Amino acid sequence: MAADISQRIKSLYSTFSKGQKKIANVILNDYDKAAYLTAARLGKMVGVSESTVVRFASELGFEGYSEFQLAVQELVRIKLTPNQRIEVTKQRIGRADILESVMESDINKIRYTLERLDRKVFSDAVDAILEAKTIYITGARSTEPIARLLSHNLSLIFDNIKFVVPTSSAEVFEQMYSVSSEDTVIAFSFPRYSSKIVNAVKFARQKDARVVAFTDSDVSPLAEYATCLLTAQSDMASFMDSLVAPLSIINAIIIEITRRREKEITSRFDNLEKIWDEYDVYAKQ
Repeated sequence: MAADISQRIKSLYSTFSKGQKKIANVILNDYDKAAYLTAARLGKMVGVSESTVVRFASELGFEGYSEFQLAVQELVRIKLTPNQRIEVTKQRIGRADILESVMESDINKIRYTLERLDRKVFSDAVDAILEAKTIYITGARSTEPIARLLSHNLSLIFDNIKFVVPTSSAEVFEQMYSVSSEDTVIAFSFPRYSSKIVNAVKFARQKDARVVAFTDSDVSPLAEYATCLLTAQSDMASFMDSLVAPLSIINAIIIEITRRREKEITSRFDNLEKIWDEYDVYAKQ
């Protein structure tokens, strides 16, 4: 989406009016300043009317200003350095109540994701997990912790889980050497996208494995190789991204798997509880 908006603006630039060129220049060169402005405030910033800003978004092919704004925000997430992100966040939140602002924003991300998530794709992703001979799970940098969380939870109920440690690209391929059409690879990557994860899912598809990709949009570099594309909205939270929406999808996947395999999983946990009690895995209260 982000690269797409830049390309759209550049390709149409010569057809823009003087006012539209002012907007275009801000988006191409100072998108960090414009990403979180309303149409009225963006218009005031560049010296044009609010209606000119809305028409500009429409001419670029967006259904409305909010859709246009999301595309500009994507530029911020992909291109800015951590220090630049901190500055944008400071300007965006200002003196507002930090806790309320951040949590309200996270609630909106989950709601936005829920409204757009294809239920069939979700069901297909669960099928891919249940039917796999081996389930490979990987994520790098900020997404490694949520990939490990999924790996931990699935390891409690399945014996066929393999976490692929995102070290060098060569070592990733070595860990996935035996992947085949009988397997499923679950990969996580959000802007700024990890080249290791993109290469991992590309390798998996070359081996005819199913790929369940957690990412932010259908123009993510993971999308090309996904057999099940689970898109979740993420957004800047200072130098890091908020990943509450993909975490919520993970919770739903675990619950759906438990519902489908309830008897088998209940029996497994009965046995695990005996082991945990015998070896004092959990503190007594």
